[in-house]
Amino acid sequence: MHPEHHAHHEADASVADNTASPTAATVEPGASPDHTPTLASSAADTVGSNRWYLSTAPIIRALVHLCVPMAAALVVSAVYNLINAGVVGSLHDTTLLAAITLGAPILGLIMAIGDLFGVGGGALISRLLGASERDPAQAGDIKRAATFAVWGAFLTGAVLGGIGLVFLGPLVSLLGADAVTAPATSAFIGVMLAFVPVMATAFCLEQLVRAEGAARQVMIALIASAVANLVLDLVFILGFGWGVAGAALAMGLANLGVLVYFVAWLQRNSEYVSLAPRWFTLSSTILKPILSVGVSTLLQSGFLIVTALVLNTLAAGYGDAPLAAMGVAVRIAQVPEFLVMGVTFGVLPLLAYAFGKGDGARLRSALRASALTVGGISVLFAGVVFVLREPIVSAFIADPAVLGLGVTILVAQLTAMIANGFTGLITSLFQATGRALAATVMAVTQGVLFVPIVLLGNLWFGLGGIVWSLTVTEVIVFLVGVLLWLGSRAAIDRGLAAGSPERADAQLADA
Repeated sequence: MHPEHHAHHEADASVADNTASPTAATVEPGASPDHTPTLASSAADTVGSNRWYLSTAPIIRALVHLCVPMAAALVVSAVYNLINAGVVGSLHDTTLLAAITLGAPILGLIMAIGDLFGVGGGALISRLLGASERDPAQAGDIKRAATFAVWGAFLTGAVLGGIGLVFLGPLVSLLGADAVTAPATSAFIGVMLAFVPVMATAFCLEQLVRAEGAARQVMIALIASAVANLVLDLVFILGFGWGVAGAALAMGLANLGVLVYFVAWLQRNSEYVSLAPRWFTLSSTILKPILSVGVSTLLQSGFLIVTALVLNTLAAGYGDAPLAAMGVAVRIAQVPEFLVMGVTFGVLPLLAYAFGKGDGARLRSALRASALTVGGISVLFAGVVFVLREPIVSAFIADPAVLGLGVTILVAQLTAMIANGFTGLITSLFQATGRALAATVMAVTQGVLFVPIVLLGNLWFGLGGIVWSLTVTEVIVFLVGVLLWLGSRAAIDRGLAAGSPERADAQLADA
């Protein structure tokens, strides 16, 4: 499961997450008395509902509601990854740890499929929810957007998973496995490929549930999944002795549980979302906004896969120790990194809703508050982990030679995390506002830059150049993102004006 703060305040803990009933409608302040309030506006006015957090809640409360559960779930997933590495490491076989590291690009591919449809679909749904406050007809496309996203993820996952199983041998070689690590890598990847449709759909559904502001439900599902994954790991790996194949099976079954939970929750609680096949459409009004935004995520994930492949291949040239050290260091760095991702992921529905509604002040306020949060978390946690880097790494690696390398990799990862946090926030802004080209440019820039940087780093500085190449790339991509944001501000403002209440009222008067 993909790659903060404290618990909700007592006032937040007591409120229900479900969208309010239409009977709870109240007249919007300032509305004309002869206008009947719309279903959308009544749901947005109901304090404590998911819709209220997106629409009118104070920014801090909205960020707490959306980001804290997301960060908590991601941190639990990161902790699970550490424990999972410990469980596999307890078998005292470095080839098993290397197999999990080599198989990471496949997990990235699965997430990419889910995010291709889920991120684009979720952003569109949030924008439509915001727009429906002034134009209720906008909500009509939500069912079609959700159905296309979910079934698109499932069918694409089924096709790619099947292709991967057919060409499993060449795929394992492509991932960088040698004669020693190939058997374990094949076992791990083979089981994972069988679950691609399930896992891709689960990742997609996570985005759709978050699009409605139901961050707490996502947290429940992801934490329960991590716990179930850990229990199944202990049973399959230590109990049955299935090794890394057991780890992959545990991951697949845990994600199946997530899928079932999200489908059941949406059917019972969502006012607009439907997953019924009859709503499936290939209309350009649905495909274009979903895929144009989703493609940026797909490209980014695709380049991350290439990054991992190149990184693993070059690191493997220095022996199994760098691979093992890299796997452990990356998992440790994921804890603070996932805290930041909780903010950048969690704020996306809020930004998209405000943009669709035409509420520029709310969008800017959310962006400013989330940027301060990302900066604070990055510096604080990176500093703590940096100070305690040696005792933390030594808890997972006993070999002194590998320990030193693991510490170096961890420092590089933490430095990259700070830049990546702000890059992720800028990308979320582009995705939320439908700035697909800008988001795609960032994804392409990251992928295009990394390969020459890592190759030159290896050529000039050896293993040290490989370790720091990702850090250099992340800093450059962040600077590119700042330039793109400055260049996109005018277009974002025009989009806000098009969806503003004043524009909607003018159109209503003309009608």
